[in-house]
Order: sequence, then structure tokens, then C-alpha cells
Amino acid sequence: MTKETAGLARFVFSVSALALGTTLANTDFAAADEGGVGFWVTGFASSLAATPQVPGFSFANVLYYSQLTGGGDVAFARQVNRGNITTNFNGNLSASIKGNAEPLYLAIPGYTFATPVLGGQASVILGIPYGRIRGHVDATLTGTLGPIGFSRGGSLTETATGFGDLISQFSLRWNQGVNNYMVYVLNNYTVGDYDAQRIANLGIGHYAVDVGGAYTYFDQKAEFSATLGFTYNFENPHTQYQNGIDMHIDWGASQFLTKQFQIGLAGYWYQQISCDTGAGNRLGCFEARVGGIGPQIGYIFPISKEWQGYINLKGFKEFAAEHRPEGWNAWLTVAISPALPGEAPPSANKRMVTK
Repeated sequence: MTKETAGLARFVFSVSALALGTTLANTDFAAADEGGVGFWVTGFASSLAATPQVPGFSFANVLYYSQLTGGGDVAFARQVNRGNITTNFNGNLSASIKGNAEPLYLAIPGYTFATPVLGGQASVILGIPYGRIRGHVDATLTGTLGPIGFSRGGSLTETATGFGDLISQFSLRWNQGVNNYMVYVLNNYTVGDYDAQRIANLGIGHYAVDVGGAYTYFDQKAEFSATLGFTYNFENPHTQYQNGIDMHIDWGASQFLTKQFQIGLAGYWYQQISCDTGAGNRLGCFEARVGGIGPQIGYIFPISKEWQGYINLKGFKEFAAEHRPEGWNAWLTVAISPALPGEAPPSANKRMVTK
């Protein structure tokens, strides 16, 4: 890897990695598990997931918008977790649940240390989410609860506005030419707006920890990244419900048309690998999954000799969902990070030199 290419790699990841592993506001319609809700938000970790960063402070702003719809299993799960159903249910459910972020905002301050740790580069970030989320359920239940048969229908719309759970991440990165490696530990702190009686929440109501690693291949013209992680969820004290262990793979591939302009694809696969448990679980195993794929574009712009900016836009269309809502989501990231020492920011008129 040339000095010029290494500088570009360090800058681009110093922006994109700010979002790696964080869970954007932990929205009630973002992932799987309890009532269709999980800790890891699919789509954050994509391109340049393991490349080095420039030491110093950085700051990213992320706007997230989504439109998701779930079937009867997810709608029923939300009623169980709200305490409306407290016994095992046998019957039929014709229902749909819809949710959207309108949008959600995530502030991500971070710091990369200059002193090596275990031969790698150490970084810490803090995710501070704020925004508004809306949930809507239409449902008709027919069946039996014990010896009693019933039929019930209705609709419910709720919104929540406020702060989500705080997120912290510690990571280490190593570089060997075009090969880059990263490991991370991610934690969720349950300080966000959460009410077990609502169908729309900005927090998830329980502590969780996510561990994983990433690999990035990066040369002068293209890159490919993959991030694999596992989430362990502690029991929700409000509902006595404990999500199973979740596995997630996020990936990204992009082409650098110039030193500043990047285009490509990104995607993810999310799979719950163990059953939900706990005294409050009326749903059985309820393992969830979903996939997603979509385009991405990025642009680097100079701010000063010491600082650079980055804008990234990406979106995902979901498929193969089971026991969770699916739909589409979009991300807009605007970030500021240190420029590589001794190098001016990339010129808008200078194209990347290739052989």
C-alpha cells in the first residue's frame, strides 16, 4: 500500500468506523428478538470496517430513516411484551405492525489513541441517540385462552420522542499492507426512553454486550469489508423476557472513482442462533432472521489542513425476514475527523493514479 493510499484508507475509516457496531437508538422496529426488537441495528458496519484511523478526536452525525412492516407473529409478540397477554395463546391472528423512524439522529464523538495497544490501534466511541419513532398495529385475534374462546379486533398508534440508550465501543485495529483486521466490544446502557406498555420505544429495556471482529481488503482502487459479531442479551427486568444470542454479518464493497468519490454496495444478514427464554416469554423459541442489500456512495471534502469531512449515503431493502418486521432503511452520515499528518486534504480536481 502506498503512502497516498494509506492516507485515504485511514481517513475514510476514521469517518465510517464511527458508526461501527453502534445501535442507532435501539428502535422498537430495528431488529429481532423480544417483540421484534434487538440490540444490533443492521446496516451500520459496511465498507472499510477494519482500516486504521488517524489518531485524535472525531465526530459523526447520522440521520436514520426507516419504514418497516411485520406480520401477525410480531404483532402478537408486542402484545405479550406489553403485558396484554399473560398466558399461552392458541388460535389465529390476522394482524400487521408498522413502524418508522421519523428520523432518528445519532451523535458519535470518538477518540483514537496514538500509543499502540497490543501492537494495534485503540479507539473508543460513544453513541448518543435522539429522535422520534412511530408504531401502528391493526389486529384481529380469534382463539382460546384456557377454556374461553374469543374474537377481538382493533388498532393502536403510538409515538415516542426522546433519547435512546447510550452506546460505547472499544476497538483494536491492525494493518498488514492491503489486509486490515479489527476486534471490538460494544455495550448498551439502558438510560433511554422505554416503557414496557408501549409499542414504540427508543430504548430496549435491558443490558446487552456485543463482541466481534472485521476484515478489510483495501488497495488503490477498491475495497471489501466484512464484520461478524455476536450479541448476548441480559434479561429485561421490566418483562422477565430474555432474548437469545444473535449473530450478524455486515459487509460492504466499493470502488474509488477518484481520491474523493466512492460508490458500491452494502448488505447484511442477521440470524438469532438461540431461543428466547425467561418467565415472561409466551412465544416459545421465536428465533428471528433478516437480510438486506443496497447501494452506497461517499464523498470526502477538505475542511482545513488539519481536518477533513466525509458524507455517506446508503440504503437497504430487506428480505427473508422471520419473526421480525422488514422493509427498507436509509442512512445519511456527515462526519469530521483529523487529516493525515503532513498531507493536505485531497483535491477535488486530482484523480487517483492507477497503473
